[in-house]
Amino acid sequence: MKDVLERESKWEVDFAFTLPRLDDLVADSRIEEIPVELTSTYFDTSERDLFAHDLTLRRREGDDESGWQLKIPARDGRVEVTAGLSDALPDELGAIVNGVALGKPLGPVATIHMVRRRHRVLDSDGRVIVEVDDDSVDTIPVDQPDEMLVWREIEVELGPHTDKVPAKLRHRLAAAGARHSPYPSKLSRALPEPSGPPVVVSGAERALYDYMTRQIDLIFAGDLALRRGDEPIHDTRVATRRLRSTLRVFGKLLDRSVIGEIDNELKWYAALLGDVRDCHVQRRRLAAEIRDLPPELVLGPVVARIDATLLARQLPSRNALAEAMDSPRYLRLLATLLTWKTQPPFERRVSGRRLVRRARRARRAASKADRRLVTALRNQRHESMHRARKAAKRARYAAELLEPFGKRIRAKSNIKYYKKIQRILGDYNDSVVSSEFLWRTATATSAARDENGFTYGLLYANETHALEAARRKISAIAGER
Repeated sequence: MKDVLERESKWEVDFAFTLPRLDDLVADSRIEEIPVELTSTYFDTSERDLFAHDLTLRRREGDDESGWQLKIPARDGRVEVTAGLSDALPDELGAIVNGVALGKPLGPVATIHMVRRRHRVLDSDGRVIVEVDDDSVDTIPVDQPDEMLVWREIEVELGPHTDKVPAKLRHRLAAAGARHSPYPSKLSRALPEPSGPPVVVSGAERALYDYMTRQIDLIFAGDLALRRGDEPIHDTRVATRRLRSTLRVFGKLLDRSVIGEIDNELKWYAALLGDVRDCHVQRRRLAAEIRDLPPELVLGPVVARIDATLLARQLPSRNALAEAMDSPRYLRLLATLLTWKTQPPFERRVSGRRLVRRARRARRAASKADRRLVTALRNQRHESMHRARKAAKRARYAAELLEPFGKRIRAKSNIKYYKKIQRILGDYNDSVVSSEFLWRTATATSAARDENGFTYGLLYANETHALEAARRKISAIAGER
């Protein structure tokens, strides 16, 4: 497979449109004009689950660009993942979209034919500055099989070294009658309009719905990234925690029969992510600490031993996560979360007054976090510090959701405070895990002929100092409250 970042804009034009001059967009440029004819068959579930997440999966045939292509939304555009030309969907592409498709079978949903006049603007070194495609498109709408939908559009795609569409090109397209297209893709123009978001009457409902939806979208984005081999562990875990916190703090505003066991299912998934995250963090953390040591203090194969030991744990955890992500249990979780985007699990109408009343619960979450922190600072136990960290997370997330409805300045202060507590206690927890790992590793290597426990002891001492520093920081912050 091959990944390419695609950055493009689409312009609507009529059939009498004349493409403006392109040969002077940059100095010493030249135009490469290529006519091509392409036919793309798009695949999705019968419920259009891929389309709902702005994914397009197609099998393209024609003069060039033939093969399977999956387009995934990205921050600066879309990532196009390409695979070979085969009759059946390549397994690797099917695996990437399995979560978004909720494990359902994929089939053709639209076929789009296009005659394209491709204009590549090249600089003096032969690099593509911008590509301007003049497309004549036709397709038979799925919901109107007796009619053919025909249109013309201009597609402008940036070259790898171009930051934005040249201003001269934008002005000329507009002057010639081109208009920015409301359709992000040709498929979005060919398919019937999907059902929109639910009608939310009050600002309170909108706040609750938007907050929950953001977390659901992050979980689905994390699913895609994980299946592509990336490690979006942190953002995905945070999304699960925020969603769980919402279910707990604002549970009385939600329909318990709809929520069901989702809290436990999110906890299960977060634990699988946590197993992978812990090994990943420890490998990165300890590697950095060893790099900071003078070379003469690194005795024996310390780096190799630590990396091999943690990797031996990380790979089974990663495999367990991958297996779980294709399980019926996980796919049911995603299906439920997706349903909430169109059918929010509100028990009844949510007013601003009712939401603000739940601020009492949020305040209780803050009070609980404060009490647990006091207890942790008093007894200095690792378990107490961990419980204080979890309580600080819940207090922070509750304050985030209520910020638009409560006292904004107080809410921002609470968010900042509990975020700082959470971060320092997170560092504390990482030091606890590292120190325990170093002690076990040093014990295991004590009998090895070619290894020495000195460096492990030195790293252990550094983690002990880090723990003490975290305690002092927490005490100072709590004292300022």
